[in-house]
Amino acid sequence: MPTVYKRILLKLSGEALMGDAQYGIDRTVIERIVVEVAGVLQLGVEVAIVVGGGNIFRGMKSAGDGMDRVTADYMGMLATTMNALALHDAMRRNGVISRVQSALRIDQVVEPYIRGKALRYLDERKVVIFAAGTGNPFFTTDTAAALRGMEINASIVLKGTKVDGIYTSDPFKNKDAQRFRSLTFDEAINKNLQVMDATALTLCRDQKLPINVFSIFKTGALKRVIMGEDEGTSVII
Repeated sequence: MPTVYKRILLKLSGEALMGDAQYGIDRTVIERIVVEVAGVLQLGVEVAIVVGGGNIFRGMKSAGDGMDRVTADYMGMLATTMNALALHDAMRRNGVISRVQSALRIDQVVEPYIRGKALRYLDERKVVIFAAGTGNPFFTTDTAAALRGMEINASIVLKGTKVDGIYTSDPFKNKDAQRFRSLTFDEAINKNLQVMDATALTLCRDQKLPINVFSIFKTGALKRVIMGEDEGTSVII
């Protein structure tokens, strides 16, 4: 069965990796995510991943508590690298070939980000996991996802979260909140719906790179998005 998208950039928040825990990495959650990724790989889809680090360290919160913002952001980048390594290890144990590339140089641990190598790995059907955000302070991993998505010529950026789409309000607090099936970039920005940060949304809008926000915890949701079914919320021009 043909898929709608050939190459995807999957953004995973650090919070998604900790499951129901207060912090850290839930191995069961990572194993489940790997199974979902393996399923779309079997359909011939090429997968790159940008992972956040909020389950380990939140740079913006620490900066708000008085830590130097640049220092806090670099610590957050290191947290994303820890998550990337955990994801890479889970893929190895499940027979999925992956490579980790970091925007920060940690040569004994991960490869540096090199666009040409990333594209070659994707052509070889390897999963590429991008760590350390953009490598610069003051930019979120959402912005890194938009940037890497454009650099690898992805067909779409998929944001896997705990919520199955974008809602009129927080569905955990308001049971009457309604899910949007689709939004324009301008609507998402003007309504301040917290889809992604404004920089990431603007980058995707300007490059006409669509976004889909879906629940990474719903079994088969990633595959349904790839097949073009009504899953999550699409953000389009």
